[in-house]
Amino acid sequence: MPVKKNLKNKPARKKCDGAYVVTVDMGYGHQRAAYPLKDIAVCPPEMDLSETRIITANNYPGIPAADRRRWEGGRKIYEKISRMFRLPFLGRIIFGIMDYVQRIDPFYPRRDLSHSTFQVRQQYGMIHRGWGKDLIERLNKRPLPLITSFFTVAFFAEEHEYQGEIYCLCTDTDISRAWVPMFPQESRIKYFAPNKRVRERLILYGINKENIFVTGFPLPKENIGKDLKTLKSDLNCRLVNLDPAGKYKQKYKRILNYYFGDSGGDSEKNKRPLTITFAVGGAGAQRSIGVTILDSLHDYIDMGHVRLNLVAGTRNDVYRYYEKEVRRLHLDTKHKEYIHILYAETKDEYFKKFNEMLRTTDVLWTKPSELSFYVGLGIPIIIAPTIGSQEDFNKAWLHQIGSGFEQENPKYTNEWLFDWLHSGWLAQAAMEGFLDAPRNGVYHIEEIVLKGKRSEIEDMHFI
Repeated sequence: MPVKKNLKNKPARKKCDGAYVVTVDMGYGHQRAAYPLKDIAVCPPEMDLSETRIITANNYPGIPAADRRRWEGGRKIYEKISRMFRLPFLGRIIFGIMDYVQRIDPFYPRRDLSHSTFQVRQQYGMIHRGWGKDLIERLNKRPLPLITSFFTVAFFAEEHEYQGEIYCLCTDTDISRAWVPMFPQESRIKYFAPNKRVRERLILYGINKENIFVTGFPLPKENIGKDLKTLKSDLNCRLVNLDPAGKYKQKYKRILNYYFGDSGGDSEKNKRPLTITFAVGGAGAQRSIGVTILDSLHDYIDMGHVRLNLVAGTRNDVYRYYEKEVRRLHLDTKHKEYIHILYAETKDEYFKKFNEMLRTTDVLWTKPSELSFYVGLGIPIIIAPTIGSQEDFNKAWLHQIGSGFEQENPKYTNEWLFDWLHSGWLAQAAMEGFLDAPRNGVYHIEEIVLKGKRSEIEDMHFI
């Protein structure tokens, strides 16, 4: 059993020019959360292999072989089991066991949930045998504030006596006990909560209130712009495509005029076809849905009425799969303008291209991962089937916000999608996300870390 530590001697707080931003290469979620913080990221020269200067804890130059093996074992198991989810019987049983271990307990009734789980105790056993010590020793040579999007790295820093501030960025709308250390009441880890429910959950887990900042999830600055200029311009163009019959505009004209002026919902800039972006997760488990959408919308794409973006991310196998299906439908030459497969060799390149793509996306179709928070950019989400407990909670949050709806049968997308459009439903969903989902997380985090301010989301964000 690990020994309880007294960690109340906190480093003195002072202003600084940058921070270590540390993530893990395990799917997309943890790296996507870290990417918007690239502007403040600092990296030791011997570890700097990324143009964003973001450190990858399970794959940095000089990582000890033993540490790499520990990380690789966990990552491979996670990705393999995620792909097995598609198997009708055995795969779902195996995935269910993994999901149970990582489950999020019901929030009500409120009760003390601070007792550590087997998963946490197992991790601490490996940490006390030296896991992560090399990374922290390297960063301790110049102990800047450390921001991590993965809880294990925060545990590394605390247990191996990192000399700087430790911040942990939560990446879902609710979190399991795995995010919190063995002895939460004594911990000096500070948490960035993406919403108020995560704050309340952290309190149940035993984290001190003063160590929790409700910042919102960090969305990319390039999609927001100064004074929301970029976001508002993109959303105004989007609303034209999402409200072809003008029903939302007719009902909520005063709201549109308040945020966009007299041109609200009637932008002259928008001359693009309805643009749908389908994004698979890091394991590529739902790639077949993209092909079903492609088949269903084939005629609309052929006529130039719909543009479909299929996001393969960094998975070359998914890219080749989509390329083959596009050729099958003879859409690869004549209709290049209306069908696009996004593939990149690195995560940084992928995030950059994806964020650019979102600016001209009208509807994002994806499972409710960390991308759920992107409704804050005014992009409605069609929710693909969930994979895992945390995605069930993300789906519920999207319903509460009113900016995400579960997919109907993808085979009939050519019918139900246009019913939704002509009702004004998707335009309303876009505005609900813009109005009610936090969007300034990256700015709040920068103010807290660099300036020492207590910067949090407005009270208007009630969920």
